[in-house]
Amino acid sequence: MPAVMAGVDGGGRSLDCRSFWKAGASEGPSVPIREFHDALETGDFDRARVHPKFLHTNATSHKWAFGAISELLDNAVDEICNGATFIKVDKSTNTKDNSPMLVFQDDGGGMDPEGVRQCMSLGFSTKKSKTTIGQYGNGFKTSTMRLGADAIVFTRAIRESKVTLSIGLLSYTFLRRTMKDDIVVPMLDFEVQDGQIAPLVYGSQGDWDSSLKIILDWSPFSSKEELLQQFEDMDSHGTKVVIYNLWMNDDGLLELDFDDDDEDILLRDQGQNSGASTKIQKEIIQQHISHRLRFSLRAYSSILYLKKFENFQIILRGKPVEQINIANELKFKKVVTYKPQVAHDSQVVSVKVDIGFAKEAPVLGIFGINVYHKNRLIMKTLCSHSGRSFKKHLVEGEVL
Repeated sequence: MPAVMAGVDGGGRSLDCRSFWKAGASEGPSVPIREFHDALETGDFDRARVHPKFLHTNATSHKWAFGAISELLDNAVDEICNGATFIKVDKSTNTKDNSPMLVFQDDGGGMDPEGVRQCMSLGFSTKKSKTTIGQYGNGFKTSTMRLGADAIVFTRAIRESKVTLSIGLLSYTFLRRTMKDDIVVPMLDFEVQDGQIAPLVYGSQGDWDSSLKIILDWSPFSSKEELLQQFEDMDSHGTKVVIYNLWMNDDGLLELDFDDDDEDILLRDQGQNSGASTKIQKEIIQQHISHRLRFSLRAYSSILYLKKFENFQIILRGKPVEQINIANELKFKKVVTYKPQVAHDSQVVSVKVDIGFAKEAPVLGIFGINVYHKNRLIMKTLCSHSGRSFKKHLVEGEVL
């Protein structure tokens, strides 16, 4: 039975509107005029501000929830060079209101206090390698805010023998409920010395205490001890992202379905009509990955990366995802090298194209193109043939 989440407000700690595509239009109270004048008097008006509603507007670049999830998978894949061997994607429960949360955890290099602040900032990236997927410093913000109204990050890092723990809260709910006119991200840092965890204060103790209070008030955790417990299942380094106040559809149901398959995460509103004309054809199409990837995260993530990883796994709800190379699923395959016509002074780039028929053809009347860049699926077009009609589906990829 899908859980109807309408009316659950997390003790007053959620937005009035929990539908993603309507949340940006929901108007909060205006900022008091007194606060505006205070900013002028203190000199705080001299810096540029980014209104919290930009977090929502920025996240609308993801039309498809799985496109947002893939951004978080990419962050872990980019950490393979720092020793990452897995990313776990699973469901957890917010003990404050018993609502589901989406959790991503990897064993990459983690982020030190400076690194996590850069991660939570808009448009800042330290990724300079030509092999990394993300490079523009925007993916974390757009992806987390597309999946839920709030996200909290736990990261553990070792830099020059110094072990640090950092926590950051990116909460659209907090910003809108408290009428902030600027994006404020409360941060906490700790240092591990001789096996003991001690607060690491960069500003004043008052600022640190204020950040702790905001995080406890607006996160799923009620004490500093509960926050630190989130590091207990990490090894010496890694990152955990917890997304909560997940978005709902217009019927008040969670957009992500955790209940129908305990080894998968499904998209609730994706139509599962195969368009088949016979029972046999319907069975083949419904089980084929080209159909399932529209609503099954396990199916989508299995083809997200072209080449199989050697020492890295995507673990979805406790079970590793079996990677599939679409090119190996073709029969009568032919490889064509495409060289576009370019100006004489331009760099010549050639593209290898694998062309073939699905093994289930002609019963499986599906045609399409997969485009990969840096080993990552960035665009997929599908055309399904049923009788005389064609239906075209565009599966969102991240154009890099």
